[in-house]
Amino acid sequence: MTEVVELTPEDLAIDHALAQLSASLRFLLEVTPVDAASARAAYDEKRSGDPVFTYRELQIDPEVAGAQLAAIDVSAVENPTLGHLLRAKHRELELQLAMLAARDSEDFLALSIELYGGVAPALREQAEAVLGSVRHTESAGEALDAESFLELALAEVARYREQDPDIEMHAEIRPDASGVLVSGNSLLIGPESVVQARRAEALIHHEVGTHLVTQVNGSAQPIKVLGSGLAGYDETQEGLAVLAEILSGGLTAFRLRQLAARVLTVHRRIGGASFREAHDALVDEGFPEHSAFTTVMRIFRAGGMTKDAIYLRGLVDLLGHLRGGGRLDLLCRGKFALRDLPLIEDLDAAGILRPARLIPRYLLDPAAADRLAAAAQADDLGQLLEVPV
Repeated sequence: MTEVVELTPEDLAIDHALAQLSASLRFLLEVTPVDAASARAAYDEKRSGDPVFTYRELQIDPEVAGAQLAAIDVSAVENPTLGHLLRAKHRELELQLAMLAARDSEDFLALSIELYGGVAPALREQAEAVLGSVRHTESAGEALDAESFLELALAEVARYREQDPDIEMHAEIRPDASGVLVSGNSLLIGPESVVQARRAEALIHHEVGTHLVTQVNGSAQPIKVLGSGLAGYDETQEGLAVLAEILSGGLTAFRLRQLAARVLTVHRRIGGASFREAHDALVDEGFPEHSAFTTVMRIFRAGGMTKDAIYLRGLVDLLGHLRGGGRLDLLCRGKFALRDLPLIEDLDAAGILRPARLIPRYLLDPAAADRLAAAAQADDLGQLLEVPV
């Protein structure tokens, strides 16, 4: 039997302080425009220049939060594995606070590249290959408004409460939200959101079955940063969430092209393209104008958000992990990067981690194992559309 190793109260206090500060940032909300719909209408009418976005007033003062962060002495952590993870998280929080302070300025893009990375040539080539080979997309079909999608989300939350009735997991329509996103333990839906009916279940598994499930599982761990997210967790999280779309049979040709378009738009933003140049490039590649606007807005927001390149990058890395015989079970225990999986395995082997409170429903599907194997063996990303439903 493996001996259970207890973390010291001092180590846990440092972890808890970092987790609390991280959860207070509302980072994605703070860098997302509150007027995307009206900005798009003005942009469409003007037909020249770039849109101007408005952002919510920062909930926290980055300088005050920075002082709080500086007071957390991660160098004092005794457990070497935990110490490594928390030092990396401390640096990530420094970058996020610097980005909030530089919001909508020229400095924001450089900080975003440091935090999320840019676009490597290999990833750009994969994105270009997707747009070159996947030319035909599905018709728009029936669409769900925000209220209808909220009903689906609440029903999904209720299903997870059947696994554990005490979980903290919520969904709501928020007037200050744009699109659909997760913040903390809540799924936030913008009132103007429209979701294709054929994409609704896949999006539910993406947002609820991945982002909220790992938040619940991570928050139940002794190491609380696993709930708010260890450094670099976003890339693996988004890759896992896209994988959930595949395993639930909901990856569409349009969605795959969208992920590729995000990579290329990040590349164009880093290269100095204007909003309109990036927008027109997507229209030339066959994207509807409203979809092109949303994609470019996500990447140009706040000064240049390179995060959207991580969806495809995270998926590619996870498929490589699976191809090499890797598993997904530990990745559902909390929010962390694939590169940190060996450290998480060490913590689990030492008896520090607890079992998952929730199992993603898409993994409980009897067909999930076959879909997983088919996805892992795809020779190119376009073949992911051929994974059996």
